[in-house]
Amino acid sequence: MKLFDDPKVDGKFNSMQWRMLFATMIGYTLFYFMRKNFSFAMPGLQQDCGISKSMLGNFLFWGGIVYGLSKFLNGIVGDRVNPRRMLCFGLLACTLVNVAFGFAPQIAAFFSSGGADGASSGSQVAVLAWTFGILLVVNQFFQGTGFPPCAKLIAFWVPPKELATKMSVWNTSHSIGGGLVAKICGVIMGLGAIGAANQGVGMWRWCFWAMAVLGFLGLLLMLVWLPGTPSEEGLPDLPGTEKCANCNGESGSKADGNAASASSGLSASRMVFMSPVIWMLGLVNFTINAVRALVADWGPTMLQESKGLDPSETGTVVMLFEFAGIAGMLFAGWATDRLFGGRAPRLCVFLMLLTAVLLAAFWVLPAGIAGSAALCLGGFCLYGPQALTGVTATNFATKRFAGTAIGFISLFSYVGVSVAGKVCGNLAQSSGGWRLPLIVTVVTAAVGAVLFATLWRARADNYS
Repeated sequence: MKLFDDPKVDGKFNSMQWRMLFATMIGYTLFYFMRKNFSFAMPGLQQDCGISKSMLGNFLFWGGIVYGLSKFLNGIVGDRVNPRRMLCFGLLACTLVNVAFGFAPQIAAFFSSGGADGASSGSQVAVLAWTFGILLVVNQFFQGTGFPPCAKLIAFWVPPKELATKMSVWNTSHSIGGGLVAKICGVIMGLGAIGAANQGVGMWRWCFWAMAVLGFLGLLLMLVWLPGTPSEEGLPDLPGTEKCANCNGESGSKADGNAASASSGLSASRMVFMSPVIWMLGLVNFTINAVRALVADWGPTMLQESKGLDPSETGTVVMLFEFAGIAGMLFAGWATDRLFGGRAPRLCVFLMLLTAVLLAAFWVLPAGIAGSAALCLGGFCLYGPQALTGVTATNFATKRFAGTAIGFISLFSYVGVSVAGKVCGNLAQSSGGWRLPLIVTVVTAAVGAVLFATLWRARADNYS
């Protein structure tokens, strides 16, 4: 798409736009590596450290709450700071925390009278559990610094009429990260399998350490390759977004800056916190991420316990679920721009209904190709709506408040993740199986379709 009359400016802008997309995709994929690895370490934490499903469910609950709050607060911060520095700082912090995860028994031993190799008494297990829980919360806080700078850069580089397509391309980083970490950590945990009762013993540490190494290498790449905003790269602002008030957040005098700041605050209140569309996107994000949490957080444990898969097979199925999500996001972005005139919620109604049907089919079908295919098709349908809520929020809040809007709806997202993580863990523990958690998840997907239907008549964007 031609954006500028000057061919040199247009060519450089287009080149830098794609460089920004791929660099932020790699950066956010690395954040995923250092967040979703915890799910694959959980079977080892149960076997090796004596941590129960209920404890793990509590970790996921509070970690999700902190992550949602962090994305919300850092979304506001991200609209006001240098996005390149913010992303690199977050990668460094998450790398260090993941190193600490692998040394959790030693850290716990420092605060207790037990040995460094774990403990059998209730008090020593409790100290170790608290150590993992605190590290998870700290990691989730710094994980919240990953998405806001990416959202800001995308809003400044990609025009509204292409946003659904190109942001869906970017959103594949979720599934690339989730899929690759599933396979890598599945193989790592499989190396420690000494019979069905000892899956992953001693290997869970490497789920964290291996991802920390990749995170550090990615940090070096981001420092060299990640661009800033168009103005920081010596390029003109994105055409078609001129009606966005105070989009650059720049001011002349100090007095003008104070006035602009006040105006910006009022605009943020109107464009984000008082917008019915943004609130509804938050609610649907709750349902989407509650559904996704069943596979993303509890999938490895569920597939091993309910379908009898080994750790390596589980990693393969979760990887395929995530990779099917890549195709789903690309299709959803293309269909939104080309078939639905930029009105993403209309497409999402059908995709959420199909997600509910396919998850139900996954449970009914036997383990093997049929059941795995149903789960993967569910990923295809689910990840489209996940990508498109961010697109819709960006177009409605405009590029000036994209980080704030996405941070706000992400708060709902990870309340959903937290609730689902805790509820699924507790239901599986109390009922002795995964049938009841899956029924709740299917109903949640259907509710998401109904909520999307309330946005059927919403406009495509708020620039005009």
